[in-house]
Amino acid sequence: MRTITLLFSALVLGTAAHAQTVATFDDQVLAADTAYVNYVATGTDVGFHDGNAHFPCVYDSAYGWQGGFAYSDKVDSVHSGYGNEYSAKTAIGYGGSANYAAVYCSDPVTFAFYTRVILTGPAVNKPVSGFYVTNSTYAYNAIRDGYFTATAFDSGSWFLLTIKGYNGGTLTADSVNFYLADFRSADSAARYILKTWEWVDLTSLGNVDSLQFHLNSSDTAGGFGMNTPAFFCMDNFTTNPGSLGVQNVQPSYAAKVYPNPATTGLYVDLTDNTVQEWAVVDMAGNVVNTARVAAKHFEINTSAFAAGVYMLQLSGGGKTATIKFVKK
Repeated sequence: MRTITLLFSALVLGTAAHAQTVATFDDQVLAADTAYVNYVATGTDVGFHDGNAHFPCVYDSAYGWQGGFAYSDKVDSVHSGYGNEYSAKTAIGYGGSANYAAVYCSDPVTFAFYTRVILTGPAVNKPVSGFYVTNSTYAYNAIRDGYFTATAFDSGSWFLLTIKGYNGGTLTADSVNFYLADFRSADSAARYILKTWEWVDLTSLGNVDSLQFHLNSSDTAGGFGMNTPAFFCMDNFTTNPGSLGVQNVQPSYAAKVYPNPATTGLYVDLTDNTVQEWAVVDMAGNVVNTARVAAKHFEINTSAFAAGVYMLQLSGGGKTATIKFVKK
């Protein structure tokens, strides 16, 4: 959240190829209000497959969860502390589904592999569309109430999720930042701790064979690293196994769109002179607003939009580019 998003569309041999596989975690079998725990083979990956991806997970019989991904249907959005590390603050999966994934981003150096999603099958070396994210109850309550330190987040504080891509074992050039909590704004009304499911677009990472997830926080009081619990929750991890791949794509538009989520305005910086019109479409397919493009930098007034997810469409020259954004 609060990040600049690169928007592009593409023509691939005159056609667009789209095929998506979604890891919903709903095929993972759980008893009610439980989470995946497996203490077999202490210290090794006992993770799971869903969609076209492998989600690593490591446990220790003496110390518990060491890091990675655990599917969950826990519904505790109230209780604080490490005893509630598998619960989403939403108390439910995206779209009302039962299951979602809880993610523990432990030591990013020693245990970096634990939070690296490995693409499998036809999704390898293809772009990843993205996933839905929200805070865990553990992290949300710690930010709200204070953790280790006596005070909650204050002005200037933040909790940041960063996603990086790997291809052939090499880190790619781009990364995606998403703020799970952001108190940097001088406007107190714009400060937030995320407690809804929001979309994270990963298409700007290009072709990848794995993704690395990392958490960072401004709360480092005490000198022992990040105080904010290194947890978040994920749902509907979406790959593109049918895509022809970015290496075969000729970019046709490019633009910067920010901030995402938007409050009163969405800004667009164009780098393509052929864009002639923009439109905002809600998730039911209704055009909310549209206009001709008069300048390479413009603002779309979103103050009257209902809160929710929308698509921004840029069109002209026989091409269309789209991107999701959230109105708070």
